[in-house]
Amino acid sequence: MEIRYLGHSSFLIKAKTARIVTDPFDPKMVGLKFPKTEADIVTISHHHHDHDYVAGVGGNPLILDWPGEFEKMDVRIFGYQSFHDKQGGQERGEVVIYKIETEGLSVLHAGDLGMIPDDDFIESLGDVDILMLPVGGFYTIDASEGAKLARKIEPSIIIPMHFSTPGLSPDLAGKLAPVGDFMKEMNGESFTPQDKLVIKKEDLAEEGMKVIVLTN
Repeated sequence: MEIRYLGHSSFLIKAKTARIVTDPFDPKMVGLKFPKTEADIVTISHHHHDHDYVAGVGGNPLILDWPGEFEKMDVRIFGYQSFHDKQGGQERGEVVIYKIETEGLSVLHAGDLGMIPDDDFIESLGDVDILMLPVGGFYTIDASEGAKLARKIEPSIIIPMHFSTPGLSPDLAGKLAPVGDFMKEMNGESFTPQDKLVIKKEDLAEEGMKVIVLTN
């Protein structure tokens, strides 16, 4: 499996049988260029324009934007309903968290999660190998909450997302915290960003969690 960060909360996951894009963003809103991308499956955590720019994805993909269980091209996807805020969705609405299973790996994309789910919800997710986690705060959980949630889920790999990066629109850049705040919460003061992650099930560490910061 190969994972590339397209920016904001969007990733391109290349499996042997399919290409999956998560939360494609409108470049006019986000400020970043959305790269030319084709996919077989697109997951949409919620319908805000920085997460649902399906027009930017080619290839006539299957669009998933609701909870449930789905399967296409040897990829199984489970959608779980959660909330964009700490008031049960009253402020920003609901979000869908997607668990993607293929090649023996499970990838959990937490979307614009705005609260820490309870233990029963986390238990229902099952084992997670790779966690894509928002950490920028304001619109989502922040660095401290992200670290707390990561330790509850206990994935092998954490990939932070939805944080302040160069090129973001002033509105987003001024409200989102940098990824360094999350790294400090995870006791990692320094880090070297990677342009992609290539991973197989047998590559996963048996103990401990590793944070990998990807560049777009």
